[in-house]
Amino acid sequence: MMKFVYVTLFENLISPYFEDSILKRAIEKKLISIEFYNPRDYTTNKHNKVDDYQAGGGAGLLLGVQPLFDTLKEIKKRNPNAHFVFPAPAGKTFVQADAKRLAKKEQIVFVNGRYEGIDERVVESWADEVFSIGDYVLTGGELASCVMSDAISRNINGVLGNEDSLSEESFEDMLLEAPSFTKPVIFENKSIPSEFLKGNHAKISNLKNEMAKLKTKYFRPDLYARSCIK
Repeated sequence: MMKFVYVTLFENLISPYFEDSILKRAIEKKLISIEFYNPRDYTTNKHNKVDDYQAGGGAGLLLGVQPLFDTLKEIKKRNPNAHFVFPAPAGKTFVQADAKRLAKKEQIVFVNGRYEGIDERVVESWADEVFSIGDYVLTGGELASCVMSDAISRNINGVLGNEDSLSEESFEDMLLEAPSFTKPVIFENKSIPSEFLKGNHAKISNLKNEMAKLKTKYFRPDLYARSCIK
């Protein structure tokens, strides 16, 4: 079973994401579990503070080194195999290959920053990996942690109802997923490709592959350029 651990000041920003749909069923089936640690529970500050002004000046507050160090030490003591992930704009872009690789881990700990971020000594000492989900700034790491947790969970055996769907998803073979269709066959003069209706699965598969190439070339030429399929 995969355990996702979240170090956060705001548990309620994350926990509702697991209360419905696929991830809720994954918890019920004991395929994944979630746990929360609040740095406020580990601070030695008499006012229960976990943040402070930046050394050398600068706008905004940082999450301090002591509360986070002690929080992460406790997690590591309970599970020496814990894998620490820090969501941050400076990280490498999180991609599907990372989701598949991390799905094999025993426990992933997402350390979520707030305010202007985290004291860099925490990152240097504890981060196994630092990831960004895009070139923009969020108010905290919680949303990025949910995004990564979702992508990782889909690659854990048994989480998806139909495991075959993984092989057809976007970013497999560096291609976007081919366009999909459902009933009715014709809607407002727009029709499903006729080959999809003939029942020849080999031809449908070939058509989907060609459509995936064209879709990738049109929407993500950067991805298409990196793919092995030309």
